[in-house]
Amino acid sequence: MLCTAGAFAQDSQSRLSGLKLSGDQPIQIESDKLEVRESENLAIFTGNVSVTQGPTVMKSGKMTVYYAKDGGSAATGSANIDRLEVDDKVYVKSDKQVATGDRGTFDMKTEVLVMSGKEVVLSEGDNVLVGCKLTVQMKTGLAQVDGCNKGTKGNGRVMMSITPGSQKK
Repeated sequence: MLCTAGAFAQDSQSRLSGLKLSGDQPIQIESDKLEVRESENLAIFTGNVSVTQGPTVMKSGKMTVYYAKDGGSAATGSANIDRLEVDDKVYVKSDKQVATGDRGTFDMKTEVLVMSGKEVVLSEGDNVLVGCKLTVQMKTGLAQVDGCNKGTKGNGRVMMSITPGSQKK
């Protein structure tokens, strides 16, 4: 995550080798409840939602799956997924990196993950990056962290804590 701290700190962007998808692997979704709204092309998973694909795990309190309107059935999972929206304490872990926030969206076509909230934390071992919005291009691992609006938390800046040598562990 923190290949060159100077460049990372300057523009709040970095290559995140850990937050990527395994597009060729199956996706497993578990939750306490599932509500399918076939006429609206959506499925709502609530309660202890857990999504696993390869080494990537996402957890939240609620996940809404929006299906493309090109046929298929949301009830059987045969429809193409357009986007995911997750709420209520979102947690994403892939390889050595963990990201947390209040809510998130994932666009399946562009493979862009956006997490936001009062505090979005991205960590890898002892290295921590904090802001209020994290945007990750999952195809490339390129990420951008935006600070919080002034007055909501802090001074509108991104905070990063780096432990020298932590990548060699």
